[in-house]
Amino acid sequence: MKGLKKQRRIQIVALAGVCLLGVLAILWFLPKDAFQFFRSPTEVLAAPPGEDEYFQLGGLVKEGSMTDVEGVQFGFVISDGGAEVPVRYVGNDPAPDLFGEGQGTIVKGYYVDGVFEASELLAKHDETYMPAEVIEVLKEQGVYQDPSG
Repeated sequence: MKGLKKQRRIQIVALAGVCLLGVLAILWFLPKDAFQFFRSPTEVLAAPPGEDEYFQLGGLVKEGSMTDVEGVQFGFVISDGGAEVPVRYVGNDPAPDLFGEGQGTIVKGYYVDGVFEASELLAKHDETYMPAEVIEVLKEQGVYQDPSG
């Protein structure tokens, strides 16, 4: 009886070890940016992604950079205070009402020939909200200003 319990305990510990090794192996082979929510302009310019890599770019819409909005097509520049990336938005939806210059935003798309071609545009939810990840990048660059004063 004691030998059976000991054998069962060894089997459970061995199975748990194999599962743990399996999870670690999966994590080891994931791309290095698999858990990154978005990239800042500084990161994109430092290590430009391939033209076929779909990713998210976040930062502030540079003042004075928005071109004339033509329905669902317009351009602007995203900045993090240290670098700037021009964006060409061609989406299925017009820009959200709260999207504008000086506001935090995240765009999704591809970086092609020095221009980020965005197919999706995310804007802040209200006058004080900005994604925490965007705030962190702006703080690192020394350009973040707390809207509450």
